[in-house]
Amino acid sequence: MPEHDDQEPEARGLSRRGLFGLGAGLLGAGLGAGATFAVGQAVSASAGGGTATAATVYPFYDDHQAGIVTPAQDRLHFASFDVADISRDDLVGLLQDWADAAALMTAGTPAGRYGAVNGPYDAPPDDTGEALGLPASGLTLTFGFGPSLFTSADGTDRFGLASQRPEALVDLPHFPADALVETLTGGDLCIQACSEDPQVAVHAIRNLSRIAFGRAALRWSQLGFGRTSSTSTAQQTPRNLFGFKDGTANIKAEDRTTVDAQVWAQPGDGPSWMDGGSYLVARKIRMTIETWDRTSLREQEAVIGRTKGEGAPYSGGTEFTAPDFSATGQGGKPLIAADSHVRLAHPDQNSGAQLLRRGYNFVDGNDDLGRLNAGLFFIAYQRDPRTQFIPIQENLAKNDAMNEYVRHVGSGIWAIPPGARTGSFPGASLFA
Repeated sequence: MPEHDDQEPEARGLSRRGLFGLGAGLLGAGLGAGATFAVGQAVSASAGGGTATAATVYPFYDDHQAGIVTPAQDRLHFASFDVADISRDDLVGLLQDWADAAALMTAGTPAGRYGAVNGPYDAPPDDTGEALGLPASGLTLTFGFGPSLFTSADGTDRFGLASQRPEALVDLPHFPADALVETLTGGDLCIQACSEDPQVAVHAIRNLSRIAFGRAALRWSQLGFGRTSSTSTAQQTPRNLFGFKDGTANIKAEDRTTVDAQVWAQPGDGPSWMDGGSYLVARKIRMTIETWDRTSLREQEAVIGRTKGEGAPYSGGTEFTAPDFSATGQGGKPLIAADSHVRLAHPDQNSGAQLLRRGYNFVDGNDDLGRLNAGLFFIAYQRDPRTQFIPIQENLAKNDAMNEYVRHVGSGIWAIPPGARTGSFPGASLFA
């Protein structure tokens, strides 16, 4: 039963329409989504129980890119890039240079041939140096290709890739009440850096941005802290900035069958260069923190559909008890409200679709009205956004009671190619 037996949602008698409703949102789309280990993914012996330590090293070269089913680290630096007016060969050169540097940095060594303090004395160092002396800290670097890399907004096929664009790499539709900021959307390329040390993650994006100079420019980026998903049975469920446990029902790292069905692109899904890859959707979701903080506990729990302390579904049980959407209370009304986030995001309400979530909290200071600029940087991997993220988000955007407290301000979608062989780069077969 819920922690507050006298607070059934149908009896709360409160409006969910707060003072400063900020639009539609998917705060935790796919609360029933998750992750798994890649077969053969290696970590250092110091990494126990699916949780990274400072000494953990995740290999860059593997069948799948690291940072997807890897146990979620605590820190994020996500970056979106626009490619300059360069040739196809120059683009391939950039991707190869990025992969070479990524392989070094994920191993805990400086980027480049000489690193930060060696090499020609009158030339810029190969590495910026702020991570000198720091271990790998479970760093993963994940690379993706946006729709605009294949066809620009004016229809130009800049790099001869248009015919190889996967059908699943769709332009995301405008969802109800989206409040997207142009400078926080899209991008030809993306890099996701995750680590247990924020300086290690920032160092990686800084060096890859430096390497891209003249070939690609940073479009937008986002720092994140405090993972908002558990992707291994060894990890405790974290909390988001609303104070609720987030990602309770994520697929856990050990559930390989579900990941194969929901995350990895399979042969026949699209062009062969994406076999073993995935599709990433990122959404920057601003939370109306001040309004939420003045909302009663009864109302907060009803909006989420779970208790705030234990994280149990409002139909009763403990955190990991499956929600019972048929359970009713006073007057025969459902204990888990029809517009609660848990109900609307659940696979049972979305034709079985799930998302592998790897989101992070963010706080970007305050806005010009003195309100906290904070929320969730939502990251989700999936096999096909057309049957997973898009229908789930459409359902939430139209019906979720949480829309009163969130608004989506940033967005992007990228094809994440499979992993690379030693000496190559992710997506090399696209250019073969």
